[in-house]
This record gives sequence, C-alpha cells and structure tokens, in this order.
Amino acid sequence: MSTPDVSHVPLLAIEDLSIEFRTRSGTVKALERVGFALARGETLGIVGESGSGKSVTAFAIMGILDAAARITAGRAMFGGLDLLQADEKTLQEMRGRELAMIFQNPRAALNPIRPIGKQIEDVLIRHANVLPRQARQVAIEKLAAVNIADPERRARAYPFELSGGMCQRVMIALALACAPSLLIADEPTTGLDVTTQAVIMDLVTGLAARHGMATLLITHDLGLAMDHCDRIAVMHAGHIVEIAPVAELFHAPRHPYTRKLIAATPRPSASLADLAAIPGGLPDLRRAELPACRFSARCEQRSEVCERPLPTVEFGAGHRVACWNPL
Repeated sequence: MSTPDVSHVPLLAIEDLSIEFRTRSGTVKALERVGFALARGETLGIVGESGSGKSVTAFAIMGILDAAARITAGRAMFGGLDLLQADEKTLQEMRGRELAMIFQNPRAALNPIRPIGKQIEDVLIRHANVLPRQARQVAIEKLAAVNIADPERRARAYPFELSGGMCQRVMIALALACAPSLLIADEPTTGLDVTTQAVIMDLVTGLAARHGMATLLITHDLGLAMDHCDRIAVMHAGHIVEIAPVAELFHAPRHPYTRKLIAATPRPSASLADLAAIPGGLPDLRRAELPACRFSARCEQRSEVCERPLPTVEFGAGHRVACWNPL
C-alpha cells in the first residue's frame, strides 16, 4: 500500500455533496452532505451495499452524472478547481490527463469497433502530446506495462476477442496512459474469478504506487478494501457513516452499520456460521421525509435522539463517525 502525503493540501476534497435524481416515481435523494479528502499517493476505499451512493459519488467527480441527476449542494475541489462547477470542455481536457476512471464493466466501456491499441493511441495523442507516428509503440508499451502477453498482437484485437480479465487490463492501461493524478476504480473486479481479482487489484495498486497517484477504490467488498486501502469510508443510503484508517476501522469500528458490515464479510479464518446478515434493507430514498439517520430502522442502538440531525464524532486522528450512539 502507498504512503499518503498528508503534509500538503489534499489533492481532492469533497465537501457537503448532495445529489438527487428526478424519476417518474419521485425524487431520489441519492447523496446527502457527503464529505472526504484524498491526499496524493493515498488509496481511499468507499464501501457499502448496492444503492448506497458509491458510484454516484465517483460519477459526480468525473462529471459524468446521468441527465436526471441534480447536484443540490457541495463542492469537489481538485487543486483550485471545483469540478462540480467546471464546464464540459474543461472536464474533457482533464479526463485522461488528470482524472481517470476504471469502470466495472470494461467490455461495455471500451469501443467495440476499434482495436484496443488504437483506443490507447487516441488517449496518448489527445492528452499526452504523443506524436501520431510514435503513438503505436507507446500504446504497445502501455499494454506490456499491465502484463498483457504479446502486446503487439493484442493491440490489433477488438474487445470482443478478449476475456473479461484482459479487457480490465486494457481499461487499466487506458486509465493510466497519461499518468493522471487521480485514479477512480469503480468495482474493478466485478464479474472476475477470485484469482483474476487478486491479479487485477495487485496491478492497480502497484501501478498507482509507482506513479504516486491518489486512488479512490469503490467496492461493496470490505475485505478487498481492507487489503488494498490506506483508509476506508463506509457509506449507507447516501451518507458516509464512518471514515477511518484501515487497521482502526477493522479492529475498533464505531458505527453500528460498520460493525455489522464487518461481521457479514467473509474472512479466511471464519466459517459460514460466523457470518451474520445485516437485517432489513436500505430506506426508500424517494420518501419526502427521510430520518436523520438512514440506518436507524435497522439499528439495535437507536434511541429517540437519533431523530435529531446527526453529529460528527471524532475518535482520534482521521477517525470520524456520524452517529448519536457510537459503539
């Protein structure tokens, strides 16, 4: 794991980000006052159940939210620029050069009718000032860097000719082609077998450390985040309920949801009997009046005070919990 550079202003600072989606069945309050910071060279994991708002957060940073989305509050400061206020031309110039993303379905994210080598060449020519006559060789070198065998031949292949794991390696090569400052990996091992998952994650974290990039790892797999991140932010129904360094989060979780999430995570030393499902489900985010704590209906620690706006409780450096009754 990389060592975060915490001696300077964070590379990325998300402040009070709130997002809603307009749908036929009502307005979905997808994110509410989400905030975190990411230092250069640091890997931050965002974990939580499906529907908790992890990918929405990533899409907001990249400026690729669905047209039905509306940002109601907040900032996403990258250097001196608020990404949420940047125009499309500015974001297009930054994507690939300063910001890059690995998507959870690489085959769908790649252009199906263009050879993979040409797709990497396109990025290099546009964002890395590589001359067209040099781009092919550099693209082959990028494929070799992600351990693709016979990269010259593979550069001529189309996405449908490659396995899921190979397509994900191509996505990594694309994302890292211009050595961006921030890499967002959105469920990068979805649909891959366990062995390939390990290879892909070792590749991502190794290359990120080598280039000194900040990495935002989005996953529902808490075990994966614990193995590859410096800190973890736990999300539930559009809220960040706890954020802490990995070791502290694992050994001393303070939010009731975090503790249940850890208990539901398979571990090599645990048996099936040791796993405990989290009761209930996420609240309906279309409700006009949502509880202050969106976990309260599933929480054994709940009390009358939980109906009040959530406080932020500090448990040492870098460990914050949004809860009235932390453990």
